[in-house]
Amino acid sequence: MKADPLASIRITNPSCGEFSGKIAPVIDRNRCEGSGACVQVCPFKVFEIRKLDPQDRSKLSVRGKLRAWAHGGKQAYLANPRDCHTCRLCIDACPETALELGPLAG
Repeated sequence: MKADPLASIRITNPSCGEFSGKIAPVIDRNRCEGSGACVQVCPFKVFEIRKLDPQDRSKLSVRGKLRAWAHGGKQAYLANPRDCHTCRLCIDACPETALELGPLAG
């Protein structure tokens, strides 16, 4: 019998859902500084850090643009949003409080 690699995560965070595909993190682009804390703690590889898309950059407030510039223009993006199990580890780890959970679009 194969050991469950996520068992320790469910023990430390029992709210980690068993099913994915309905709820995913929502990133506040004006707050995200691309620290990568979400990438480090997510056991489901939901996030990636990459260069801010021009379309996303154009929607930033002045403060958001300054913040993005100061942090190398990189931010968190959802690489695999359907893999989110709503465990909230990313939300708790984000030093900028740039994450919340919301319904998965599409």
